[in-house]
Amino acid sequence: MPGRPKFIDAIAGFGVTFGTMFKKPVTEQYPEKPGPVAPRYHGRHQLNRYDDGLEKCIGCELCAWACPADAIFVEGADNTEEQRFSPGERYGRVYQINYLRCIGCGLCIEACPTRALTMTNNYEMADDNRSDLIYGKDKLLAPLKPDMTAPPHAMAEGSTDEDYYRGNITAYAPGYGQFFFGSDIRTDGAIAAIPRGARLRVRD
Repeated sequence: MPGRPKFIDAIAGFGVTFGTMFKKPVTEQYPEKPGPVAPRYHGRHQLNRYDDGLEKCIGCELCAWACPADAIFVEGADNTEEQRFSPGERYGRVYQINYLRCIGCGLCIEACPTRALTMTNNYEMADDNRSDLIYGKDKLLAPLKPDMTAPPHAMAEGSTDEDYYRGNITAYAPGYGQFFFGSDIRTDGAIAAIPRGARLRVRD
């Protein structure tokens, strides 16, 4: 304003600062306090496992075909009785997602016939190296739970790939190397028959 002393302009500028000093801050305290995300947020992908540790991915490549950004690369391979990584005939030997291309649309999730691929709420994927944003199976596979066995290993005795797809593989007996499925779990003389979801007990 013409004729107004310059120090008045300086004080007016600080007035905005002083006016906000005593208001509740709206700044997100990230990364110290990560904010909540929506339950169905499309974050980092995860390759899931069955309850016995076998991988759900069958290497069908439907997710790669469904991806509009060409961000997924899958190379399938045949299972053998000595080297079995998933139920059925094939498994995903190579699985890569290029997060430099991924647009988070979720079409790959809808295309997966075995629910092998899902999206987590993890959104922290920034990196300073482009090659590190191409995730392989080592980063995408779900971690093994305490009652799981790392593949390769055989399917549950007497079971088929359909038993796995229907979610009937429910329990593992440590020390006996035997998996159980269904509500009618069979015994081998030492393992007590148990209902779905119950704990295993060893007979006296």
